[in-house]
Amino acid sequence: MANIVSGFLVPHDPIMFVAPDAPEKNIADKAWGAYETCAARLADLDVDTVIIIGNDHYMLFGTTCLPQYCIATGDVDGPLDQLPGLKRQSIPNNEELATFIAAHGHANGFDWAVARSFTTDHSFSIPFQKIVQRASELKGKEIQAIPVYLASAVDPYLSMERSQQLGLAISRAVNAFEGNNKVAVIGSGGISHWVGTKESGKVNEVFDRKVIEYCLSLNEAAIMSLSDEQILAEGGNGAMELRNFVCTMASVQADTSELIEYQPVPEWVTGLGFIELKKN
Repeated sequence: MANIVSGFLVPHDPIMFVAPDAPEKNIADKAWGAYETCAARLADLDVDTVIIIGNDHYMLFGTTCLPQYCIATGDVDGPLDQLPGLKRQSIPNNEELATFIAAHGHANGFDWAVARSFTTDHSFSIPFQKIVQRASELKGKEIQAIPVYLASAVDPYLSMERSQQLGLAISRAVNAFEGNNKVAVIGSGGISHWVGTKESGKVNEVFDRKVIEYCLSLNEAAIMSLSDEQILAEGGNGAMELRNFVCTMASVQADTSELIEYQPVPEWVTGLGFIELKKN
């Protein structure tokens, strides 16, 4: 039986790549170092597959079709939006497990949109390259990665409740998979940031620390209790990505958690939080 052994909640801030020297060096070093810490811990877990839960930014999907949730089951590459230090490349997908998750969902009330050929954007490729790929290098073995995309960046948004339900469905599907796979889940996004608005560059540390406390106490219900209006007012449209956190927390069902790093970085327009979700 496959099982989920751990998880991480991390940012996917493209401005880190566009303007790496914008913040003070000690702040930048702590943020980049947090990715390295996550990679080292992932390598120590000896997983063979990572499910990365991210979201589109009107790059891959758009006004013609915006699925509520989508899983890539075939060839994967990316990111489409290449950045300095984040170049497009082929990505090793665990096609067998991804296909099983979709089929298990379809049999149990979750009508996955399925992409048999998929190009990611930065919400997947930043944690993939900075954490999963780096862990592969540290471990000396390939770690496969499955892209899952939620409608958590542009409306109509997936509801918080459905995000949690989907995470539980992912957990059940992994547990039902006949294999010895050790799986980790990465929730990619957040925390406070305003995208394409006049408030861009604002970071709300009070909101961020509230969300971090909810994550550290494994309190999905508290995150889910935040209304969309409250999130938009206090955390910005980018904080709607908290759905990715809820889905990840539900899938991992952690016993404990640990804050690896938090830095509010207006120069990178985001409150950057890194949390490990641990299972005994």
